[in-house]
Amino acid sequence: MEDQMRTEISYAEIAETLKKTLNLRGSPVAVKLAKSPEAIPDGVGPIDDAVRHCQMVSRARLNGEIFYATADKHVCMGGGWALGLKELTKSLRTGEFYYKLGKFESWAACMRTIQQVPHVPELETYATVYAPLEKTPFDPHVVIIVAEPRAMLKLAQATLYRLGGRIESSMSGIQSVCADATAQPYLTGRINYSLGCDGSRRFSGIEDNEQVMGIPAEILPEFARALTVVTAAPGSVR
Repeated sequence: MEDQMRTEISYAEIAETLKKTLNLRGSPVAVKLAKSPEAIPDGVGPIDDAVRHCQMVSRARLNGEIFYATADKHVCMGGGWALGLKELTKSLRTGEFYYKLGKFESWAACMRTIQQVPHVPELETYATVYAPLEKTPFDPHVVIIVAEPRAMLKLAQATLYRLGGRIESSMSGIQSVCADATAQPYLTGRINYSLGCDGSRRFSGIEDNEQVMGIPAEILPEFARALTVVTAAPGSVR
């Protein structure tokens, strides 16, 4: 199998830490952007139906499903483009698509937003692969967490535990799970937080009191250790 990490990581142990300390509804989700058919893990089968990336994340998160999805299984054009599976359509590029949804004052405003959406280079990804973190049979590129604001507070504190500073997240109220929580951490190597978007809340079951964030898999061990410290700190709200 292609694109594995050199360091072995105990994903099941880290998943248990995340679920216990954050009281998560469901599991953290491991996501891999496979570059070729050879990068699909052995024993992982294709998803049966065509849905959105955010729905795929929810199926791994809430139902424990493990599967991969090629471009034809991604019905959301924006999500497929952000993940490197598809080319940007003219309606997205010009701003027409989100203008028709009533999200912006003008096509130009839509266009400016799309130009700044983080996205994997077009057609670089062969398939996206999903699994609940505790059962992942592959090294993910990104781990996605959907949680309530109190849990996000602890995640933010864990982000700053080692070096301190400020958190700078990138979001635009659209393409939250695909661009903000998957493509952005994958491309930058940095954690990113997002509020969720209308599409992910409508189609994937992200509830009104939940937010989303993505963690580059390489930093998971250090991040999990920091999380156990900040959640047990004397000044931590439980």
